[in-house]
Parts: sequence; C-alpha cells; structure tokens
Amino acid sequence: MWRNTILSVVTISLLTAVAIAQESRSEISVQGTGFFTKDSTGQGIRQRATDTGGFVVGYRYNLNHWLAAETNYGFVRNTQEYSSSLGTSGIQSDVHQFTGDLVFKLPHPGLHRVNPYLLAGGGALLFNPRDNSLLAGAGTQARGTFVYGGGADFPLSRHFSLRGEYRGLVYKSPDFGLTSLNNDAVTHTAQPSAGIAFRF
Repeated sequence: MWRNTILSVVTISLLTAVAIAQESRSEISVQGTGFFTKDSTGQGIRQRATDTGGFVVGYRYNLNHWLAAETNYGFVRNTQEYSSSLGTSGIQSDVHQFTGDLVFKLPHPGLHRVNPYLLAGGGALLFNPRDNSLLAGAGTQARGTFVYGGGADFPLSRHFSLRGEYRGLVYKSPDFGLTSLNNDAVTHTAQPSAGIAFRF
C-alpha cells in the first residue's frame, strides 16, 4: 500500500513538473509607438510637446492565466515648447521611458483568436535635452508617471502574437530644472502602439 502511494505521488509530481516545464510563461515584445502629449498651462506658462513616434520593448512574465507582471523601456525624441509673456522657447529632447505594471487578462468567450487585457502601473520618464545651447542651464530631468491602458494579443502561432496596445501616461510637465519653464501642471500622453510578442 505504501509502495503504491509513493509511486502515485512520484508519478503525479513528474507529470506536474513536465506540464510546468512545457508551459511558456515569459514574453518579449517590440512595438512601434506614437507619443501624443496634451498641452498644459499654469503660472502663465503654456507647454506643448510635438507629436512623434518611437518604440517600446518589454518583458512580460505570466504569473497565471489571468495575471502577469511586465517591465518596459521606451524611447522617443520630441521638442518641448514653452510660451509665456516673455516669448516662446523650445528644447529638443530624448525621452526615455522606464515602467512596470500588472497586466490583467480579460475573459474572452467566443473570441478564440483575440486575448484582451488591461494594465496599470508606474515608472519614470527621463527627459534628456539634446542641445542646451538654445536654453542655457537646461538639464536632464526625471518625472514619475502613472501608467494605465489595455490591448489585445492576436496569436499567429504557439510562440508569436501580434499585439495592439494603448498606454496612457500621467505625469508633471517637464521644466528641465529651470524655474522660468515651470508651469506646475500635470499632463497626459497617449501612446498607441503595435508590434509583435514572442512567448517562450
């Protein structure tokens, strides 16, 4: 009897280990993205950013069938423009995005080729001026950001999917450390994207 019990436990353990080993939990993704920032105004200063495009690369780990954790790096280049009674000035900058979030996979009865999800998290945007000569004293600045959004994966095979996604970023407008550019306002960036995900 003990022998049968031990044999059963060993068999179940081996089958479970094989099933876990065969289950793909990790994903990497590469997406082209837009970067559209809402104008913000405060303290007599109006700030707007030029619309642009860039990319986002990410790593997602699937904790179970309905929840995953992911981290992303994104890059765009745009120009921050500031208008006040003293005139208008602009700073071209590289914008680096570092974020982490939780992904909530939604039930999708009847949608066999679509896997929708929602996401929420946070991180930072790093604004790095490309040319300080236009505005002396402008320096690199990090802004904390809240991230929310959603999207869907469209499986092409067991390992590859097309991914369409929308991410919203909420953060304080950058001023590059210059009091003359500080409008003390919160802005919002819409970041639609599309690309491919590889699961392994």
